[in-house]
Amino acid sequence: MSEKEKVAEDITVREEDSGSQQWTTTRIELWAFYVYYIGNNGLSGFNFGPSQFQNLLFLAGYDPSQPPFTAPCGADTDCVLPYLGRVRDVNSIVLLTNGISFALQAVVLLMVGAWADYGTWRPNITIFFTIFAVAVSFAWLGVEDASKWEAGVALYMLGLITYQCALTFWTAAFPGLARDLPEVQESAARVDAGEKTVEEHANYESLERNRISNVSFAVCSAGEIIILAIMVGILKGLKSDESTENNTKAFSVLIAFAGGVWLLCALPWFFLEKRRPGLALPLGASMLTIGFKQTFVAFRECMRLKQTFLYLIFYFLMGDVLNTTVTVIGTLQNSVVSYSTLQLTLLLIVGIVTQGLGIYLFWLVQKRWKISTKTMLCFNVFWILVLTIWGLIGIHTDKFGFKHVWEIWLYQAYYGLMVCPWYAYSQTMISEVSPLPQMFLFFALFSVVGKTSAFIGPLVSSAIITASGNNDNYPFVFLFTLGALSTGFLYFVDVEKSRKECGEFVLAEAKREAFADAAP
Repeated sequence: MSEKEKVAEDITVREEDSGSQQWTTTRIELWAFYVYYIGNNGLSGFNFGPSQFQNLLFLAGYDPSQPPFTAPCGADTDCVLPYLGRVRDVNSIVLLTNGISFALQAVVLLMVGAWADYGTWRPNITIFFTIFAVAVSFAWLGVEDASKWEAGVALYMLGLITYQCALTFWTAAFPGLARDLPEVQESAARVDAGEKTVEEHANYESLERNRISNVSFAVCSAGEIIILAIMVGILKGLKSDESTENNTKAFSVLIAFAGGVWLLCALPWFFLEKRRPGLALPLGASMLTIGFKQTFVAFRECMRLKQTFLYLIFYFLMGDVLNTTVTVIGTLQNSVVSYSTLQLTLLLIVGIVTQGLGIYLFWLVQKRWKISTKTMLCFNVFWILVLTIWGLIGIHTDKFGFKHVWEIWLYQAYYGLMVCPWYAYSQTMISEVSPLPQMFLFFALFSVVGKTSAFIGPLVSSAIITASGNNDNYPFVFLFTLGALSTGFLYFVDVEKSRKECGEFVLAEAKREAFADAAP
């Protein structure tokens, strides 16, 4: 290793240590972080919201083989509805609306993403989006029949946007929590005392970040199972399976209940999160322009941070593949189970149980053999590709490809065990290839990139479905091809080189003052 590389690594560690000694992550703060995720579990904006939206479209739509609006949609017929200037398949409408919402998310994050880096008020962003998301959840109580499907479009989009934004800024807090753990601070002190190497400390902190990320998912899964069990009782009380009207009303009640639980679980984090100081606002910049300026700076610096840039490309492509795959399968799943709230809730219970088990097993294996984050992510990505192949097979056959109830049950178990660890390891990997002083900025950058890719996939898939004569499995050709291409970029990411590049980046930017110093 050259002297320059040694200096770069030393700068990285010391930069991480600077200013952190006055902030120590307590057990109660860490558990408040975990409990927040029980509430922000996606049941309102990511699970039942989209299902209710598609259910309303199905009830409002008509069979295209008959004159418009003369024959309702059936289990064995196509289902279309006029939307944005043309008649579209309802699954295509869901994907198109999903793409639009992700595009709006990208704009929102571009504007406010960098705000989390400045001053001591970054938790306010999480609080704002959380309260907004809860309000949207309660608003669903006013949308309980097919005649209000257009209002469902707005609530569906707002639910997705607020859920994803709240999740993004909550997730971005975990590297700071890991850095300020007493044991990590002790490890850094041992480096300064010459009792531990820089590399050993970096690997130790990486494992701690993985631990926090994986434990948060496991705690969320355990809490979500309890929530879903209560929901089953609510559905029994509402007699959701006795009529279409009861089933549609039950969707809205479940969304509102999930929103109430979210608010309850969020309150401890709102009050217990330490307001760690961020950067000072650069001269000549305002809160309205800083997001665009910092995103430009981050993209510019990503060209210098080669490993970060490689991972950014991978994250862009694979994030699109997974988000779109889950959305496409979700539309197929809703059709297969005939939009039954009870069936969907029971399916979610299976998915959440296996999700908790899958993440825990991944973490046990990683901890036991001290496997790197990148290796675990590569293993996880393989199973995501298998998922796209599963759907691809269904293009020319009705025997396989998410077309039967037994497949949907199997998918939920498979998704939880083999695919869900993506949400932990892909986020942890961001922290491994980003310079710590601008960690929130780079998390926001990756979120913008992720949301940008996430609207491309649904829009392309919607067009593919329409062009293929409403074959809902055709998008899997595009998704498998894109997923296979993206794995090449992950393969070439070198985490050790990234640490050196980030160290040199911190030193260079300190001299150029591209970023301001920490706020007093």
